[in-house]
Amino acid sequence: MSDLLQTYQQRLLETFGGSTIEHAGDVTVVLPAENILAAARMIHDELGFDYLVYVTAVDYWPQENPRFHVAYGFRSLAQKLTLYVRAPVSGIEPVLPSIESVYKNANWQEREVYDMFGIRFEGHPDLRRILMPADWVGHPQRKDYPLGYEEPQYSFNFDEIKARKPAPKE
Repeated sequence: MSDLLQTYQQRLLETFGGSTIEHAGDVTVVLPAENILAAARMIHDELGFDYLVYVTAVDYWPQENPRFHVAYGFRSLAQKLTLYVRAPVSGIEPVLPSIESVYKNANWQEREVYDMFGIRFEGHPDLRRILMPADWVGHPQRKDYPLGYEEPQYSFNFDEIKARKPAPKE
């Protein structure tokens, strides 16, 4: 890991508190959820990370506090660095500040996290479902989302296909 990236990580920890996680040679800065917007501003404006690569979530169910981690990847194209940040979020009324005002491409990514995990992003300008129908009940990427035994929404009649006779060979 570059010394510059370590300096940035240390600066985030000193400013906002938190901790780090190291896995497979990558270090992730874990910041308190309430500081994520201010941290995103610092990451963008002061540290020069001009591109938000992704916003996604991880569900640690049945653990409740925190149940989720919202994960962010920030990229500095000029410095050729990637900074990984996470924010732990409670499973009871999961909410986190939106970073859409800093990184415009967070808009649809936060909507996807909301749709799939049910994590609300406070201050988001248009927080509504993006992948599932508007009347869908539940959040399919949650680990406690029921699997199986649901009525299929779309069906395909395999018996009808099997009953068809093959076309005659000429």
